[in-house]
Amino acid sequence: MGDLSKDINSTFANNRVKAMLNILYTASWISASQNEFFKPYGISPQQYNILRILNGANEPLNVQIIKDRMIERSPNATRLMDKLCAKHYIDRLPCNHDRRVVKIEITKKGKELLESIPNNFNKELLKNLNEEEAELLSNLLDKMR
Repeated sequence: MGDLSKDINSTFANNRVKAMLNILYTASWISASQNEFFKPYGISPQQYNILRILNGANEPLNVQIIKDRMIERSPNATRLMDKLCAKHYIDRLPCNHDRRVVKIEITKKGKELLESIPNNFNKELLKNLNEEEAELLSNLLDKMR
């Protein structure tokens, strides 16, 4: 099992400082793991998130709604969508009434990509927690925010 003090060879002024650094360190570890997982699929975790949002919506969404629903708020969501569009995973649908409004929909190819990705990829990251511990961790993180 990991020990932050040993992992970064450091001591901490108090447990709150240690907790904050542990959250940041763990977030970085999760991000690196997810980036590595999605590499063979040619997408990033953020692009996967966009595809999941669109797939779950069952209708085209405007860009702002997608940004609002993203787990990791991304100022470069438009660039992420440009890449997905170039790979034909999503389509842009211009609005007939207002040229400034564009809706985004997932394509058949995008749905096929989602189906090819195992949906339990985070299970390995949480393998050291039982169900009660996972609930406690989630509740503590909610309380922190």
